[in-house]
Amino acid sequence: MELRSYQRAFLRSKAQQLDPVVYVGKDGFTEGVAGALDAALTAHELVKVRFQNSKDEIREISSRLEESTSSTLVAITGFTAVFFRQNEKPEDRIYRI
Repeated sequence: MELRSYQRAFLRSKAQQLDPVVYVGKDGFTEGVAGALDAALTAHELVKVRFQNSKDEIREISSRLEESTSSTLVAITGFTAVFFRQNEKPEDRIYRI
C-alpha cells in the first residue's frame, strides 16, 4: 500500500503514543522477528519496531521486514521503525485512512 504524505503524517502522529512491540536483536532479520511483526500487525495495524544491535542496517532490515510482512514502512526515526498494515476486514480496522 502506497501512503500519501498526509496519511504518513497521521500514522506517525499516532505512533508517537505507542511503545515498541517488536525488538530486533543481535541476529538482525530473522524469521522469528518477521513472524512477531506479522502477528503484531494483525492485532494492532500500527507497530513500532526497536533496533537494539543492528544499528548500521536499520534501512535494510526494515525493507526486508516490509516485504516479508506485506506491510508499509511509515517512518524510521533513530533506532525505531514504524510499520502499518491495514486490516482486511473494514469493520475490524483501527485506523481509517
